[in-house]
Amino acid sequence: MSTIEIRGQSVSVTANGLTHHVLRYGQSDAPDMLILPGITSPAATADFLAVRLADMGFRVTVPDARGRGKTDRAQAGQYRMADYAADVAALIETLELNNPVLVGHSMGARTAAAYADIHAPGTHGLLVLVDPPVSGPGRGAYPTPRESFVQQLREAQRGTHADEVRRFYPKWPLRELELRAQVLASCDETAVLESHQNFQTEDFFGYWARLTQPVLLVRGAESPVVTDAAAEDLRRARPDIDIVSVPDAGHMVPWDNLPGFFDAVRRPLQTEVGRQRPHRSPDAEQERT
Repeated sequence: MSTIEIRGQSVSVTANGLTHHVLRYGQSDAPDMLILPGITSPAATADFLAVRLADMGFRVTVPDARGRGKTDRAQAGQYRMADYAADVAALIETLELNNPVLVGHSMGARTAAAYADIHAPGTHGLLVLVDPPVSGPGRGAYPTPRESFVQQLREAQRGTHADEVRRFYPKWPLRELELRAQVLASCDETAVLESHQNFQTEDFFGYWARLTQPVLLVRGAESPVVTDAAAEDLRRARPDIDIVSVPDAGHMVPWDNLPGFFDAVRRPLQTEVGRQRPHRSPDAEQERT
């Protein structure tokens, strides 16, 4: 299996007491976007998505979450939503991101909601929450069991390949299967298992109830994580937040159906680009021609 080329610029910064690795895409003067990946998704796994979002006109930053990729491991007990949210707040400050759009998938969506509620109520940019785990106290278990994550980590640690990864992600393109096989072993087992346990013990709905606009929730129409019933619970709690279902997609929405994902997010993201992009003076435009 050949090494997959990652097209982002690799940068390391110190924030919230840890050294964080991030990938950066797009023009430095473009509106900022921060992509927050899921529980076993180092930054490199979002490369395919970051490239396309940069092409839309964003300056995209994708961090390795604590305990993944090249970012420092944290102490045991420090993989809660609030810990990840504090990392996001520190990265936004350290990297001088200007009111970034936050696109969070799975655990990253929970993190984005926690960040917005704790650190930026009423002041955050657009939140795009992609299939956040809604499990928690009194709401049932996360549908992917702990043992499945352990199995995938063990296979990655001894060396895995695209066909083996496909057993878990049958809809994925070959490149993304190969890339996951390449980087999954960089996920610390303690980070993954504590985060998985916290899917059961921490309540996403508390953050969801307090979110301030603008917010969009995107789910896979076939998702076992945000099921039809869970989507109705979310709507009842916050009828003012749009929830869009992407057809032919499970939990891994943009991996499963990338065109469908962009159908769901294109209009609000284009609106953000138009709203945030600095207006150039006629003199500046003349200098560019």
